[in-house]
Amino acid sequence: MSGVAIVTGAGSGIGRATALRLAADGYSVMCNDINGARAAIAADEIKAAGGQAAAIGGDVSREADVAALYAATLETFGACTLLVNNAGHVHQAKFVDLAPADFDRMFAVHVRGTFLCTRAVLPAMLAAGKGAIVNVASQLGQIGGVELSHYCGAKAAIIGMTKSLAREISKQGVRVNAVAPGPINTPLAMSLSPEWRKAKAAELPLGRFGEPEDIAATIAFLASDQAAIYVGQTLGPNSGDVML
Repeated sequence: MSGVAIVTGAGSGIGRATALRLAADGYSVMCNDINGARAAIAADEIKAAGGQAAAIGGDVSREADVAALYAATLETFGACTLLVNNAGHVHQAKFVDLAPADFDRMFAVHVRGTFLCTRAVLPAMLAAGKGAIVNVASQLGQIGGVELSHYCGAKAAIIGMTKSLAREISKQGVRVNAVAPGPINTPLAMSLSPEWRKAKAAELPLGRFGEPEDIAATIAFLASDQAAIYVGQTLGPNSGDVML
């Protein structure tokens, strides 16, 4: 595979693993993260392994930051052919304890961020008649999760957006799909309480969390020509938490 990929949230976890995997597959990768230093470290890892990468910091919920991300990608590598909307945020609280600011930030990163980044890359993809977008949702957007109602709501919104956009543009050559990981050993997951993580692991048929590389492999598949007829799908590498 080859092309130009933008990976948001590439500084750690699933985003970092995805950036490394796509670079190994031949993509030139623009690594974005709200922590610009972490994005730069991921890009340096790729370059040290012989791949092509660059980095830019920025908050995907901010229009100006997304515009800068797209402009930097265009200037450095050319038109984006693959967008991975992975930037994430997690916050654990009982519903009655949620502040509006907690709710708003969750939807800003996940839903607004996915919208803004997709809106940035889509016109050029449509003009070229090709491209792929992979949105990172969560299995909790399908089944819900205790003390994570705002997170689950945001991830469910991503799944709905994925299906709607796929119906709108697939015939124009741009494929849109989602991945709904189960619990993964990432810094975000580790920020949840030990009690939550223990209870969730006990619920999983596989009995354990997945690794970031497991999700990177699924994203790489959806980006590839092997997934040519995958449209509006939500794949579930989730340790068996959701079975469809």
